[in-house]
Amino acid sequence: MAQLERFAEFTGSAHGVDGVVTRMRALGAGFPSGDGVGVFNRVYLSVTEEVALHVESGRFPDAGAAITLDVLFAERYLTAVDTVAADRRPPACWRPLFELRRHPGVRPLQFALAGINAHIGHDLPLAVVDTCRALGCEPADLEDEFERVGDILVSLEERIREDLMPGPDLFQVADPLTHLLGSWSLERARDSAWATALAMRALHELPSVAEKFRDRLDGAVGLVGRMLLTPLPD
Repeated sequence: MAQLERFAEFTGSAHGVDGVVTRMRALGAGFPSGDGVGVFNRVYLSVTEEVALHVESGRFPDAGAAITLDVLFAERYLTAVDTVAADRRPPACWRPLFELRRHPGVRPLQFALAGINAHIGHDLPLAVVDTCRALGCEPADLEDEFERVGDILVSLEERIREDLMPGPDLFQVADPLTHLLGSWSLERARDSAWATALAMRALHELPSVAEKFRDRLDGAVGLVGRMLLTPLPD
């Protein structure tokens, strides 16, 4: 019964994927032009809308698990936004994006990928563990849903790069950007997130070790994010 109630919470009108989309659209309307968090929010909104379409068309083997994972995943980003709005410090993985969100030397594609890095590298494995706890299952039971969400992200990454990368006439100017962002891969980040989720789930009976592991993960992902946001010359 507890599992069914938990599933109902995430599929209800206020908490399901539609609720997440509504919240992201509202946030997007409030970000000023050029805001780095706003850039990521637009990217993430398109991903979440794509997930919703996949759920509606029955493309997930277990729609309940997919919805729960998607909502718990999104809540970590939304919580970071709320934390900053309340003048508190977000997790280390998100700090570079929020701190540099208005830096004139950081390009839109850098903002987008830094947000994706924080969300995939840190939030996704934690969301897998949260989902296991909510549904009383193990990561292996979520692997199909994890892979399908990952496939959606990868399919959109190329479009994101095309939309936000400077045009061919600016290729020479953009060369440092090409070099910097070529060092980061969503595919590798996704694979790492799954391995991290497995490790964290295995540590659930060692809470002190698990907490240290989470802290190190948070810091490491934040370091990568700070490098992705290296200001570049015009």
